[in-house]
Amino acid sequence: MLIVSGTISVAPASHDRMVELLGPLVEATLAEEGNLTYGMWPHPTDSGVFRVYEEWESAEPMGAHMSSEHMATFMGAMGELEVTGVEINQHEVAASSRLM
Repeated sequence: MLIVSGTISVAPASHDRMVELLGPLVEATLAEEGNLTYGMWPHPTDSGVFRVYEEWESAEPMGAHMSSEHMATFMGAMGELEVTGVEINQHEVAASSRLM
């Protein structure tokens, strides 16, 4: 399993537009084969900061996601925003168990 986690930061003036872009991206990605979970959420007190969290069965479906039409649409629209930072990491997970 792959876990992708990190943050995307945009200027506070771009916050609302980023929220608009995320809905269609998240909805389409959750329907992709091999996706276990996918989300981007705004930070509760730091306008413009969004937490990224994804789980994928393997690298293959995540690769397909990266070349999907909805990801291309999102990335193109991101080019119109004032992106101030991106820090996203990929983790390969051999096993996991429920904590709570």
